[in-house]
Amino acid sequence: MTDMNRRSVLKVALGGAGLAAIPAVAMGASPAAAAPNSDPDLVGVGDTSITLEFDDQLRSRVALKGVDLTRFDAGEALLVGDKAIEAFAYRGHRTRDTRHPRHGAGVRVTIEGTSKEGVHKTVELTSFERLTGMIVMKVTYTNRSSTALKVTGWRNGAHELLETPGGFYTFSGTTYTDRRDWVMPVKDGYVQENSLGMDSSDYGGGTPLATVWRRGAGLSVGHVEPVATILRMPVRKTDAGASIAIQDDTARTLKPGRRLSTDTTFLTALPGDHFVPLQRYRDYMSDIGQRAPKVPASAFEPIWCAWGYERDFTVEQVTGTLPKAHEVGLRWVVLDDGWQTNEGDWDINTAKFSRGEADMRAFTKEIRDAGLRPRLWWAPLAADPDSNLIRDRSDMLLLDRDGNKQDVTWWDAYTLCPAYQPTVDYFVEQAKRFIGDWGYEGLKIDGQHLNSVAPCYNPKHRHARPEESTEGVARFWKAIHEAVHAANPDALVELCPCGTAFAFHNLPYVDQYPSSDPESSYQVRSKGKSMKALMGAGSSYAGDHVELSDNGDDFASSYGVGAVLSTKFTLPGTGAPDKATDLTPEKEVLWRKWVSLYEKNMLPTGEYRGELYDIGFDKPEAHVVATKRTLHYAFYADQWDGTVELRGLGRTRYRLTDPFTGKSLGTATAQHNTVKLSFERFQLIVAEPIG
Repeated sequence: MTDMNRRSVLKVALGGAGLAAIPAVAMGASPAAAAPNSDPDLVGVGDTSITLEFDDQLRSRVALKGVDLTRFDAGEALLVGDKAIEAFAYRGHRTRDTRHPRHGAGVRVTIEGTSKEGVHKTVELTSFERLTGMIVMKVTYTNRSSTALKVTGWRNGAHELLETPGGFYTFSGTTYTDRRDWVMPVKDGYVQENSLGMDSSDYGGGTPLATVWRRGAGLSVGHVEPVATILRMPVRKTDAGASIAIQDDTARTLKPGRRLSTDTTFLTALPGDHFVPLQRYRDYMSDIGQRAPKVPASAFEPIWCAWGYERDFTVEQVTGTLPKAHEVGLRWVVLDDGWQTNEGDWDINTAKFSRGEADMRAFTKEIRDAGLRPRLWWAPLAADPDSNLIRDRSDMLLLDRDGNKQDVTWWDAYTLCPAYQPTVDYFVEQAKRFIGDWGYEGLKIDGQHLNSVAPCYNPKHRHARPEESTEGVARFWKAIHEAVHAANPDALVELCPCGTAFAFHNLPYVDQYPSSDPESSYQVRSKGKSMKALMGAGSSYAGDHVELSDNGDDFASSYGVGAVLSTKFTLPGTGAPDKATDLTPEKEVLWRKWVSLYEKNMLPTGEYRGELYDIGFDKPEAHVVATKRTLHYAFYADQWDGTVELRGLGRTRYRLTDPFTGKSLGTATAQHNTVKLSFERFQLIVAEPIG
C-alpha cells in the first residue's frame, strides 16, 4: 500500500510551544490545525512543528514543521524467528494530560492494535513540554493466540529518513575496537549495528543514542533506562535514504496470555546535528538523577602528563620536568603507568621508589612544592595473570557463560567483576590510600575495559542475572567517586576509557573526561561537541595529550571546543623514548602562547553553543563558546578562502578580533554577520560587544 492510499487515523503533535496550543481531542473532533489532512485525530502537546502520524495498521510517519521526514514505517515490531510482526489493525486510542514530578507537564497517548497472528499491541507515547521534539515510548505485546511464540527480540523507533540532496551524517554513542569516529558521513553501503554490548573482550558500552541526519532534519533513537542496557541501534544506508532503529535481541518464549514490554525508548525529530538530541537525552536523564557532578575548580587547570617518558620513566626525569611545566603555565602533574609492580596488586615499584610509600609521599610533596598538583594513573578492575590478586582472590574474576576469563588486551590482564562486592571493596581501599595517605589530589583512571563489561556468569558471585555486571559498572564508579571525595572533597576523578564511546551511566561519578586517545584532531573536536552536549555547563572535558593531535601541536582543536589543554612533553636530552615529544625552544614558545590564551579566556567554564552549527554540513567546521556576552568562534579546515557566518550574535555591534594573532577583523551585527577569511588549519574569532 502506498502512502497516498493509506488511511491515517491519528496524528500526535510533539512540539513544545505550550500545553494550550493543541488540546487533546476525542475521535472525530479533529481541529482545523490538522490541515492539510483533516481526517486524522490530532492529539498532543504544544504546536504541530513535530508530528508522528499513524495509519490503520499502526505504521507511523514522522514530520518536522510540516515536512514529512519518513514514509509510513513499521516503527515498532515484535521479532519472531526470522520474521517481524509489524502490522496491527488499529483498535483505538486514548489520551490524557500528565504532569511528571521531574519532567513536568506533558501528554500521554496510548494506541492499541491487533495483528493477524493474535498479538495485541499497546503503544504508550509520552512527550513533555520542556523536552521539545522527544517522544518517550514503551510498547507492550500480549499474546492473545493459542500458540506460544518464539520471540527473538523487538524493535522500536524504526524509520527511514528520506533522502534529500547532500546525503546524511550519523552519530553513534557506541564503542568499536577500531576506535572509529563517533560522527561520520553515511555513504553508499554504510551499515553500523551500534551495539551497546561488547565489541570485543575489553571494548564495549557507550551512550544509548544514535542519530542520522540530513541537512536541516534528523532522527535519533535511544533508551532512557536508569542502568546500562544491552540494546543496539542499527543505522543503514538504504536506496531511499537512511534507516535507524533501536532493537533488543533477547530470545524468549511468549506463552498465550502473557505480556512482553519493551525497555523505555525514545525517538526525536529535530533540526541540525546530534547535539540537541544529546541535550534532550541529558535533560531527561538529569531529571531522574543521572547528571554530571559539580566539579572542583582544579578540573579546568591545564595538565602535564609524564607519559612522554613512558613506563620506563625515572623519578628524576619527572621531577626534573616540574619547573618547566610550571613555567609553561601548567598546573597538574600526572604520574602515569610504570610506578606500580603490576596491574592488580598496585604495589609501589621499589626500583623507582626505593622506600616505598615514604618515597611516594615525598614525591607528591615535591610536586606541590613546585606549585603543581599531583595526579596518579590507575587501572582498576584488571589484574595481571602473575599478580598476587589473581593467585589469592581469583573469585573476583568476571567469567563468561563458558567459564572463560575476559582479557584486557593492552596490559595482558584479566577483567574483574564490578558487581562483586569484594572487588568493589578492594579498589575502594586503594583509592582511599592514594588520596588520603599518599597525598595525590586526583586520579587518572585509564583503560578501555573501564567503560563496560560483559555479563558475568561466575557462580561465586551469585548474580541474580548475568547482566548485573554490566549494570554494576556505574555503581562501581559511584563507590570510587565517593571514596575519593570522602578522602579529599576537592580531589578530581578523571576517567579515560581508552578509545571507547563514553558510557553515559558512568558520567555522574566522573569529574573529568578526556578525548580518550584521539586518533585525529577531528576526534578531539567531534568528541568535544558530543561530550559538551552530554555533560552540560560546568563540566570538564579535556583534549588529551596535544601530541596525539594532527601534527602533534594542534592546541587549537582543544581550545576552540572549550577543552582543557593537556600535553606530555619531555625535556630534550633527558632520554625520552620518542624525541618527537621533546619541548624544543620553538615548541615552547607555541606551548606558552596557547596556555596563556587558555588561561586568559577559560573557555571550558563558558557555555558551548553546539546548536549553532552542524558539524556535518556546515563548512568550514565551526564551534562557539559563549563567556557572558562575548562569543568565541573557532573554524577548522585544511584550507579555507571564503566567507563564514557568525551565528548567535545578539542585538548589538561586536568588535571582531583574532585572539591568536591579535589582528582586528572588523565589526559585525546579527544582520551583517559574515566575515571574509583565508586560513589554513584553524581560525579563531572573538566577538566582543561594543558598549
